[in-house]
Amino acid sequence: MDDRIIDLVAENIDVALRLGMQTDSALKVRKLGQAERLVVASAAYLARRGAPRTPADLLEHDGIIYGQVSGGQEWLFRRGTSETSVYLRTRLKLSAAEGVREAVLAGQGFAIASQWMFAPELKSGEVASVLDGWTLPPMDLWVIYPSGRLTSAKARAFIKWFEKTISPAA
Repeated sequence: MDDRIIDLVAENIDVALRLGMQTDSALKVRKLGQAERLVVASAAYLARRGAPRTPADLLEHDGIIYGQVSGGQEWLFRRGTSETSVYLRTRLKLSAAEGVREAVLAGQGFAIASQWMFAPELKSGEVASVLDGWTLPPMDLWVIYPSGRLTSAKARAFIKWFEKTISPAA
């Protein structure tokens, strides 16, 4: 697993998953779904610092920022026809989704994450979604393959397993 954008051919990778817009025309791509994004924090953090009611309330909290292409300190929120953006105070800026996940679970602050990333903890109540009346722009999830190469049986099996794992019925 690696969050950086890699050259699949140069690194001999059969298949990869990417979030966001895909612009590399040298790759075969297939959209797997769309990740609805949430603002999440651990129950422990919320008990200690309280829950924000509006996006502006996040300015009084600690942000855990995913510093890859789809992340950043400025978060855009929509509710109905109104939009607002918040430039967060950063407690941590991380380049690995696993680090963001662990920081949220450790009660270090708020992060934007897909529901997939925290599904068990959201279900158990260990992590909560806040500002549910507001939406964030969703992120497209893609499977990508090097062009001009047959997709291996292992890669096809991985994608089949992954699609089943992220499906709402899973």
